[in-house]
Amino acid sequence: MPTFGLLAQIGRICYINDGEDKGKLCAIVNIIDGNFALIDGPEIKRQAKNFKSLYLTRLRLKMTHEDKTKTVLKRWKEQGIDDKWMATKWARREKQRAIRASLNDFERYKVMKAKRSRNRLLRIEMGRLKRAAKVKEEK
Repeated sequence: MPTFGLLAQIGRICYINDGEDKGKLCAIVNIIDGNFALIDGPEIKRQAKNFKSLYLTRLRLKMTHEDKTKTVLKRWKEQGIDDKWMATKWARREKQRAIRASLNDFERYKVMKAKRSRNRLLRIEMGRLKRAAKVKEEK
């Protein structure tokens, strides 16, 4: 299901894409109007947030619109939302970006050298396979 096919509904888990809570997960507790939702989560305070600041995920928390923060946190843990999130490709990519961003100059150099040697081995093996295919084709 494409992202634009997801519904902004109560219990939908969202990824905050800007502001002081950027990179954190939240759940939609209630929809205020067409532009704003009331959100809550383990790492953020309950607040109204514009939908432009939220990326909807495929995860959903089973809850009602009148749940208090304590109830939201309890259900978050019961349903294992953090584990489900970490199992997604999106979360793994974000984690990898954070690791890459934290590298110092020497670590970036080591990554570059490792990629260079890996690509060299791949190039040599591909050349070997192409030559073998060419010889086989000529026969």
